[in-house]
Amino acid sequence: QVQLVESGGGSVQAGGSLRLSCVASGNIDNTFCMAWWRQAPGKEREVVADINSSGGRSYADSMKGRFTISKDAAKNTLYLEMNSLKPEDTAMYYCATDPVLFRCTRRGDIDYWGQGTQVTVSS
Repeated sequence: QVQLVESGGGSVQAGGSLRLSCVASGNIDNTFCMAWWRQAPGKEREVVADINSSGGRSYADSMKGRFTISKDAAKNTLYLEMNSLKPEDTAMYYCATDPVLFRCTRRGDIDYWGQGTQVTVSS
């Protein structure tokens, strides 16, 4: 079993920045894929950024240049640095990981999810 706990969400004005953290515990391994997803009210959950099992990073198009995903393997912690935030970035942000997938980008296949941290961006 793996437990994921997100933190760092909050309320900011447009143009501001936030840094999300996700601490993993349990039977986590550095080769697990990890990802940040988000879900806005009334919308489908979507992937924001991911680190695949080989360490490669990918971003959704609307986040490129604004968001940075990183991982501290020694601390079992995943980060998401978010800059130039927009009101449309308002959502619950979730951390996800899986021991088998190469990329944590297929929602139905991911084994482990955190409870989420709320990000609210005001105009």
